[in-house]
Amino acid sequence: MVDENVTESTYRIKGETGEWEVVIGLEVHAQVTSNAKLFSGAATAFGAEPNTQVSLVDAAMPGMLPVPNRECIRQAVRTGMAIEAQINKWSRFDRKNYFYADLPQGYQISQLYHPLVGEGSLTIEEDEKAGIPEPKRIGIERIHVEQDAGKLMHDQHPTMSYVDLNRSGVALMEIVSRPDMRSPAEAGAYVRKLRSILRYVGSCDGNMEEGSMRADVNVSVRRPGDEFGTRTETKNVNSVRFVMAVIEGEAKRQVELIEGGGSVVQETRLYDPDRNETRSMRSKEDAHDYRYFPDPDLLPLELDDAFLAECRESLPELPDAKRARYLGEGISAYNADVLTAEVEAARWFDTLLEAGAKPVAAANWVTSELFGALNRLGRDISDSPVSPVQAAELLGLVADGTISGTIAKQVFEKMLETGDGAAAIVDREGLKQTSDTGAIEAEIAKVLAANEDKVAQYKGGKEALFGFFVGQTMKAMQGKANPQVVNELLKKALG
Repeated sequence: MVDENVTESTYRIKGETGEWEVVIGLEVHAQVTSNAKLFSGAATAFGAEPNTQVSLVDAAMPGMLPVPNRECIRQAVRTGMAIEAQINKWSRFDRKNYFYADLPQGYQISQLYHPLVGEGSLTIEEDEKAGIPEPKRIGIERIHVEQDAGKLMHDQHPTMSYVDLNRSGVALMEIVSRPDMRSPAEAGAYVRKLRSILRYVGSCDGNMEEGSMRADVNVSVRRPGDEFGTRTETKNVNSVRFVMAVIEGEAKRQVELIEGGGSVVQETRLYDPDRNETRSMRSKEDAHDYRYFPDPDLLPLELDDAFLAECRESLPELPDAKRARYLGEGISAYNADVLTAEVEAARWFDTLLEAGAKPVAAANWVTSELFGALNRLGRDISDSPVSPVQAAELLGLVADGTISGTIAKQVFEKMLETGDGAAAIVDREGLKQTSDTGAIEAEIAKVLAANEDKVAQYKGGKEALFGFFVGQTMKAMQGKANPQVVNELLKKALG
């Protein structure tokens, strides 16, 4: 198979016999945000004691019948709408048959032939530094809903493994991309963008560390322009960094194997982050190996127009639309990307704008001053000591000339320490900016008198010294002078 619609990649693996291209597809498993499991009323909270969130349905007790959770279906539909995918009004659950100790039923209820969501796409933004020269559309083949398996615990006993069924029956969305990615950077950007969309929609919390979002990474290599090679699948990769590491390492392994006279085997592999390498787990099964057939205990899902309209109306402004709005307000592309990457930051910033802050100045301040302070304090924006309304007050004092940008930094530090409002701090500390031309002219005269040699150099053509005079004047005024007035009076004094 040759993929004619995918932009040619600049990322290449350099082997002994020439260059190779890597072909990547991802199957992302995202835990659906729901208080109950897909087919039972058991809880889904993370961190519970083993086997404390297991219903008779989850444990596959005889005679127990599954009942679909409407909220799980709703969240999957909303996710499909967010990637502009086809929503199938008619879909069906299938049984995927295999034996494993953490699968009590002996099968997994999934959707293979008739998934809930059909083809869609998302767009990753350009990133010159990462080797993504322009925005790129990544196709999504389908989203199907399925139940998770339990968990084997191997570290509880020296000779036995224990089974925890708390995750058994938890609702998952399996989001299957097309093999459209051609570099670790593109795959990383895809996972970050998909995670962002899921978090905006609220259909998954995107917490990869807790396992609520993980990826199966499909990798193959080929000579540029050739048909696809044999792929391997590395299971359950739980961070963006690891996804990129798997691709880089697995592509190099396959190239070395082929150039050494061997051939790539279609297999399932596991990633060892301590050694930064993948290792073989088992041969890769095909669909017929699982003996899929329609689940006889579940009727097909049939969605009506009213349900679909409800799902669509509940969608928030999504990252791409929000980014376009920010760009339209004059915000730089870099700041727009930073502000829309995480839904909490975007919501905080929108509240700041609603409180009256000017978009460009607000974006510059949030991405530099606020994020810098939060990073220093080890806090997230949702836990910011300064609220959007307080920040708007601070930026308003700068905009109307009450304080200078330099003084604003001091006021912000006081706000972080005390939680007080900007205006109260300015009044208490006597930090108001002055435009008193007489006082400023007096300080300028002193600065010029103390630096006659530099004045001569400036008048001799060394105009860069103007900044020095501004700095010295502002220092003499303890940062309280209006910079614009200082500039005007200095130009006049220097002729």
